[in-house]
Amino acid sequence: MALPPQDLAALRQDYSQRGLDLPELDSDPIHQFQHWLKEAHDSGLIEPNAMTLATVDASGGPWTRTVLLKACDSRGFSFFTNYDGAKAAHIAADSRAALTFWWGALERQVNVTGRLSKVAREESEAYFAVRPLASQLGAWASPQSTPIEGRAQLERLFEECRQRFAGAEVPCPAHWGGYRLDPETIEFWQGRRSRLHDRFRFTRSGGEGWGVQRLAP
Repeated sequence: MALPPQDLAALRQDYSQRGLDLPELDSDPIHQFQHWLKEAHDSGLIEPNAMTLATVDASGGPWTRTVLLKACDSRGFSFFTNYDGAKAAHIAADSRAALTFWWGALERQVNVTGRLSKVAREESEAYFAVRPLASQLGAWASPQSTPIEGRAQLERLFEECRQRFAGAEVPCPAHWGGYRLDPETIEFWQGRRSRLHDRFRFTRSGGEGWGVQRLAP
């Protein structure tokens, strides 16, 4: 049963676990993100590396979906996907993108903006090689983002791939690989009481340097 609008309006929580101030932040936002991600993992959150990826299509229409972060280092934030799917078409049309990590139990979120590019083929193959077998087969079986007749068709395609690669190493498909977002801004958000949240946005200031500003909530 759907919640009445007045009940939705009443759904609110006053965040009170902790605050965030500039001296607490690492001067390198990538290091700060890695610290927060570890805290989210250590807190037992389910898939703390889940992130909302926002892109725009060729007509400028916005799209979002949840993907999993698989690497984060000085080069940026990486995930893997089907290069023939809708998100890949969006990225080919416009490489600008945004990421949002939401860790509700910690009353935190991180927002990242930047541009996406494909990772080196060697990186995609190296990651594919350590995926579970079922995930490897799924990458071959799924015609991502295209209409299918039903679940039975998808399971048939999976079984065909299972038989095709039975007893053999499953190679990384040419249509599958990674993207890396090179960050231009990284914002750290910590929930506070009375909706007076703490927000700090890091912005590239040229070269490898970063500037940081506190933002009003």
